[in-house]
Order: sequence, then C-alpha cells, then structure tokens
Amino acid sequence: MRSHLLNDTTADRYRRSVTEGIERVAAKLATTDRPFTGVTVDTLAPRIDRIDLDKPLHDTSAVLDELEDVYLRDAIYFHHPRYLAHLNCPVVIPAVVGEAVLSAVNSSLDTWDQSAGGTLIERRLIDWTNERIGFGCSADGVFTSGGSQSNLQALLLAREEAKTDSFAKLRIFASEASHFSVKKSAKLLGLSQDSVVTVPVGSDKRMQTVALAHELERCRRDGLVPMAVVATAGTTDFGSIDPLPEIAELCEQFGAWLHVDAAYGCGLLASLKNRDRIDGIERADSVTVDYHKSFFQPVSSSAVLVRDAATLRHATYYAEYLNPQRMVQERIPNQVDKSLQTTRRFDALKLWMTLRVMGADGIGQLFDEVCDLAEEGWKLLAADPRYDVVVAPSLSTLVFRYIPAAVTDPAEIDRANLYARKALFASGDAVVAGTKVGGRHFLKFTLLNPETTTDDISAVLDLIAGHAEQYLGESLDRAS
Repeated sequence: MRSHLLNDTTADRYRRSVTEGIERVAAKLATTDRPFTGVTVDTLAPRIDRIDLDKPLHDTSAVLDELEDVYLRDAIYFHHPRYLAHLNCPVVIPAVVGEAVLSAVNSSLDTWDQSAGGTLIERRLIDWTNERIGFGCSADGVFTSGGSQSNLQALLLAREEAKTDSFAKLRIFASEASHFSVKKSAKLLGLSQDSVVTVPVGSDKRMQTVALAHELERCRRDGLVPMAVVATAGTTDFGSIDPLPEIAELCEQFGAWLHVDAAYGCGLLASLKNRDRIDGIERADSVTVDYHKSFFQPVSSSAVLVRDAATLRHATYYAEYLNPQRMVQERIPNQVDKSLQTTRRFDALKLWMTLRVMGADGIGQLFDEVCDLAEEGWKLLAADPRYDVVVAPSLSTLVFRYIPAAVTDPAEIDRANLYARKALFASGDAVVAGTKVGGRHFLKFTLLNPETTTDDISAVLDLIAGHAEQYLGESLDRAS
C-alpha cells in the first residue's frame, strides 16, 4: 500500500496516474456537446449505491472507467456555452495547473512552518486585491472557502467593533436582494431573530438609500446600535449593485460598519471599462470577493478584505502547539492568526498562476465580455414579445419570464415557466436558473462564459418557449 503514497519513490507512478486522469477529462471536455445529460436521481443513485467501497479495484484505469459511469458522463459542465444557470464560471487553464500543484504539494496555509512561500504568495495577493479596491497600506485580509464564510467573518468583526453592552441591541441592514448568508451569519453570531433589518430595493433592484436612512434613524431613536450595513455589489438574483457612495455616507453619519459583498461583482476590480460601477467600494470597512465567480477560478477561491488590519484581531486565537503568541514578536507570519479556519488549502496559488500567465487585464477582458453579452441579451429579451424581462443588467444576469399570448392567469404562467425550466434541464440541452420576483416565478440567465453567444441565448429562449407552449397545450387538453 505504500506504493500509493506520493513521495520521491513514486514520482513516476504519480505522473502516469495523473496524466491518465487528465487525458480522460480532456477527452470528455473535447466531446461534450451539451451541458448535461439529463440523468435523473433515480437513474444515477443506484449506480453509486451498488459500488462496494470495501472492495477496491486496485487499478487506476479501472477506477477511471467506473468514474466515467458515475460522474464524468453525467456531470454538469460549466464550460459549455449553454450552461446559463448559477454563479458558476468556466475556469482558466493556469488556475487548473495551480490546482494540480497545490493538491500534490498539499501545503496548509495556517502557519509559516507548513507553507513558507505559500504564506507570502497569499499575502501578496491580498495586498494586490486591496490595492485594486483602493484600500490604503493598513489594509489586510485572508483567503476563505467562499462568500458565505467571508460575509460571516466580516460581520463577526463588525459585531466586535460595535460599541454596545448587549448583542440584543445590534442591528444589521441589508437590502431585500442581499445574499441569504447575511441572515445566516447573524444567527451564527448569536444575534436576535430581528437583528437583520431588510431595506427595500427600487425598480432597479438596488438598495433604496432613502429607506436605509429612515431605518438608521429609527434604529437610533429606539436606542439600538447600527452594527453594520451590508451593501451588495452584484446581487445573486439580479447582479444589481447598490449605490455604494451614498451608503458609505450614511454609514459614516450613523457610525455603522460598511461591508460590501462583492462576491459576484469583484470581477469589476480587473475590468478595463466598467470599474466605475463599483466606485465607493474603497470606503468600505470590509469587502467580500469570490475569485471563483468572476475571476474564472476553480472552487474554492474567495477572500475577505478589511480596510484596517487591526480589526482582524477579533478572529485571533493562539495555541502553543501551533502559533504561540511569541511568534508575533518574532515576526513570523501565521495566516491562522486572522482566519476562521485552521487547516486551509493553498487556494491562492490558482489566482497567482492566473495573474502571472494572463495578467489582470486578461481577467478583466473576459468579465467585460460577459457583461457586454448580458447587454445584448437584454436587448433580445426586451424585443421579444414572448418574454417579460425584469431589469437591465448591471453585471451579467438577466431575469425574465415567459408570457404566453393566450393565457392571463398568473398561476398558470408560473407553472408554465417552472415546467419549461424543468423540461429544459431534463433534456440536457441547456441549464437555466429560476427565482421569484414579486411572488411570481421567473427564469434567470447568469452569463459567465465568454464563449456563450447571442445565438446561444436566442436558441435557449426558443427552447424555453417551446417547452412552455407544450405544457400549456397539454394543460388545455386536460382541461377540455
């Protein structure tokens, strides 16, 4: 069994095994002609359940054959131009090379004596991102597993910075379009059920600053403490960007921590022409970025950034076996000092490889392309009498609804849209997402693939309409 350990004596076996795995994936990518096979849970689950994990195959080729049957054939491939659903991006090759390197070396980014150069690479990338945000030299941050963890840590810091003798008095303000992790974080932080105050959005799906000001005034009047305002730079449903400069002004006026959730919109930090859409982000106290959304990185790759490095002390604990406090005086950089995690992957290497091969402009160009594509998609939807589109895109998301000419019952239209999405997924021809707007069911394109074209969008719209019309026709037949 020692022959399976990766070391100096097994380097050749490692090379052969990994190469064979890469060749299987490359062959699959080269021949995949749709984003999904349409396999059902009832079909796939028995295949996996039949595998006896106590009886290994003892052969990499045999295992890869099995993997083809239970995973590779039926995986959902985000690289396909008709995957238009969630915030999943196709990944760039330099980042995948970085993934292979970091997995094999297996550095843990908690302490210097486990990562050395990895620690310094991550710190340099944090500095680079802070420079892009516009933070000063006192800024800092750390890589995380994703936007939810980044938001949790930011709100932990905000809670600790709030001046109060009672957590029950703390209030967090976030728009009705903000990410669910805001409410989840409040619960994890031990805050009361009503601690998150929902601020309405306008027709553009951006936080209404007049309403925010009203809620902050009421908070002060009621003797409560405005712990934080969460502004979103790229909402999950609409890609909308809250008015950051105006929100920053209100945070300064009321003494509230400003957190900007830019998990989606962080791609604008590298944009060649749309960077001004997030002007004001430099006034935040903390920022969430998800490189694995709009920097075309493999999951996971996220970070939480703070304007004042001193605030990270609220996440600091010392253990004698790991990071004794004397190391601070010895100027030994331990990333665990500012992370919620202990053992942590060297995910920063993927971004490092990407920047060193492609450069920031290369990333920004790709993100600008999908934003431009969304503008073209908006024009198509606005001109198509079959569809009602909610709002012009701020980033690369389009939310829309099929509206049949002969049906006026909103509930029946809901069912037609739900059926169309489900039928499209089952066909495997394309994958789209769904959400609710005003209590009604809508469909959603999240455009993160620069290979997607307006022809793809048009074709998927035709497919959706076809499935919806089929449902409505069958519905009329049943009614008669």
